[in-house]
This record gives sequence, structure tokens and C-alpha cells, in this order.
Amino acid sequence: MTKTTFWTILGVIAAVVIAWILVEFVFTAIVFLFKLVIVAIVALVVFFLLRAAFSRSS
Repeated sequence: MTKTTFWTILGVIAAVVIAWILVEFVFTAIVFLFKLVIVAIVALVVFFLLRAAFSRSS
């Protein structure tokens, strides 16, 4: 095995590891943003329901 082959194999392994970490981070960020959007929508619905319930009673 030549020195160039060794560095190529090492480069491929490093690229796969870095890609794995980046994909993990991106998917985690996407899931977090999706949850944040869902929470914001539910909070708005609950806010308007509470506002409607309290405005009717007074």
C-alpha cells in the first residue's frame, strides 16, 4: 500500500465521519425547528380559545 493510498483511505474515512456529524446536526436542528413551529401554533390556538372564553364570561 502506497502513501497516497493510505491518505486517500484516511481522507474518505474522515469525510464520512464529518458528513455523519453534519447530517446529525442538521436533522436535529430541523426537528427542533419543527417542534418550535408546532408549539407556536398550539400556543396561538390556546391563546385565542382562552381569550374567547374569558371575553364571553365578562
